Amino acid sequence: METRIKWVIIFFIFSFLLVFLKLFYWQVLKRPALQSLAANQYFSNVNLDAPRGKIYSSDGFPLVLNQKKFDLFLNLDNLKITVDQLKEQLLPIIGEEEKEKFLQKIELLKKSKNIKWFSLMKNLDEETKTKIENLKINGLDFEEKERRFYPEGNLLSHVLGFVGESEKGTPQGYFGIEGYYDKEISGKLGMKIFEKDALGRPVFIGNEYFEKPIPGRNLVLNIDRPLQFLVEKRLADGVKHYQANSGLVAIINPQNGAVIAMAAYPEYDPSTYYLSDQELFRNPIISSSFEPGSIFKVIVMAAAIDSGLISKDDICTECGGPKKIGEYSIKTWNEKYYPNSTMTDILVHSDNVGMVWIAEKLGASKLYSYLKKFGIGEKTGIDLQGEISPYLRDPNNWTRIDLATISFGQGIAVTPIQVLNAVSAIANGGKIYQPQVVRSILSDDEELKILPVEKSQPISSQTARIVTEMMVEAVEKGEAKWAKPKNYLIAGKTGTAQIPISGHYDSEKTIASFIGFAPINKPRFVMLVSLQEPKTSTWGSETAAPLWFKIAEDIFQLWNIQPDKN
Repeated sequence: METRIKWVIIFFIFSFLLVFLKLFYWQVLKRPALQSLAANQYFSNVNLDAPRGKIYSSDGFPLVLNQKKFDLFLNLDNLKITVDQLKEQLLPIIGEEEKEKFLQKIELLKKSKNIKWFSLMKNLDEETKTKIENLKINGLDFEEKERRFYPEGNLLSHVLGFVGESEKGTPQGYFGIEGYYDKEISGKLGMKIFEKDALGRPVFIGNEYFEKPIPGRNLVLNIDRPLQFLVEKRLADGVKHYQANSGLVAIINPQNGAVIAMAAYPEYDPSTYYLSDQELFRNPIISSSFEPGSIFKVIVMAAAIDSGLISKDDICTECGGPKKIGEYSIKTWNEKYYPNSTMTDILVHSDNVGMVWIAEKLGASKLYSYLKKFGIGEKTGIDLQGEISPYLRDPNNWTRIDLATISFGQGIAVTPIQVLNAVSAIANGGKIYQPQVVRSILSDDEELKILPVEKSQPISSQTARIVTEMMVEAVEKGEAKWAKPKNYLIAGKTGTAQIPISGHYDSEKTIASFIGFAPINKPRFVMLVSLQEPKTSTWGSETAAPLWFKIAEDIFQLWNIQPDKN
C-alpha cells in the first residue's frame, strides 16, 4: 500500500513538473514570440512615405519638387462590368502617352487568373482621378502617393536622374543626383499601426499609433540654370544642324571643380522615364567611353613639357613627312607636313607626326605616370551615380605603335568627364579637383556646404601657363579660327577621332570634339563639346568647334565677361 501511494505521489510530482516546465516555456521563453503573434492578429501597420528632398539650382530655383499623384487599382471581386467595357470607359480619359501602356495592362488583365487586386495605372493627376471617380465604376480604388515633379520639364534629365521603386516597393532614386544622394534625400519612412478585426478591417474605435516620417534633405546644385537652358538648346540645335547621332556638352569651373552645366542629347523626360528607351538613362559624360582624338594632345604636351624633356621652342626633327613604325605609317590628318615645327606649331597644325616625336622622347613609363596623375584610368569621384572608368593598360604592355597612337588620342579610352577634368588642371595652374554637382545640403534650416576637393597636382603652374599660351595659338591660328568670337582670347583644341569598329577604324565615322577655356588670365569655365558621327562634316573644326564658340558667346554675355582686346 505504501509503495502504491509513493508511486502516485511521484506521478503527481512528475506531472506537476511537466506542467510547470510547459508553462515556463510558453509564458517566459516563448512570450516575446507569442506577443508578436498576438499583435499581428490584432494590429496591422502601413508604411508612410517620407517627403523626398527637393533639388534646387544655384540660383535657388526649384528643379525637382513633389506633388500628389494617384495609382489606380482594380478590385475584381467588386467589378460589375466586363474588362472590355472597363477599357472603353477609361480609354477616353487617359492621356495619349499612357494609352499604349494602359492597353498592355488590359491585355495582361484578361490573361490573369485567380487574382483579386490589379494595378491599372500609376501617377495619375487629380484631374484625371476626378474624371475616373465621376464614372462611378465599382471596383476601382486609388492610392495617394507623392511623386517627383519637374518644373523645368526635361532640363538636366541626365544630371538629375529619376525616382522609381525599389524591390520592396518603396521610392528609390536611380542614376544621376537621385541615385547618388538617395539616402540623403529619401528621408525616413513613417509608420501607422492600427487595430483590426478578424477580417483584417480597421477598427475605427481601436487604438492607432503613428511614427511620423522624417522628410529628406534638400540639395542645392552648382548648376547655372540660365546657362543650362542655353546649353541644352544649343546642343539640340547643333546635333540636328550637323546631323549627328548624339552630342554632349559639359562645363566646369576649373578653380574649384564645380559643375556649371552638363547636357546630353537626346534627353528623356524623368517624370515619365518608363516610357523612354533605357539606354537614354545613362549619362554619356560619365558613363560612356570614347577615344578622344586630338583634344588629348594638350595633355600629352603638358606631360612632356612638365617632365623637362622638351621645351616650348624645341624643333621637331621628324615632322617633314610620314612616320614609319613597323608596318604602320603615321600621317597628318590632312597629309600636309611642316619641317622644323616648334611645339606650338605641332598643336596649331594638330600634327600627329609631331606628337609621336614628343611621345617617343617622353617614353611609355613616364607618359603613363603623367596620365595617372591627370586622373586618366580612374573615376573622377563626381557626385553622380553611374560613373565608369576605362582601364588604362600597364605601360609594360604598350608596343611602340601603342605609344604613338596614344600621343594623338587614339588607342586609349577615356570618359568625357576625365578628359575635361584633366584639361581643367591646365586652366587652373596645375591642380586636379574632384568635379562636384552639389554645392550644399539643406536640413532643418542648416546648410552643409560641400567644399572643393583638391586631388593632385600633375603639372607645375609654369607648365600650365606655357601650355595655355600654346592652346591660345592653336585657336588663333588653327583650322577653327574662322568661328571664334572676335576680340576674345580662348585656349582650346579641336579633335577628330575615328571610331573603332570590329577591330579597325571606320574612315567615314568620327567623334568630333572641341575642348577649351576662358578667360585665359583666370579661367572661369572649361568646356567640352563632342558630337557623335556628324554627317555634314567629319571634322571637329567644322562642327564641334563652331558649336563650342556659340556657347562661349552665350557665357560671355550671360556672365558679362569683357573682351580681351578692342
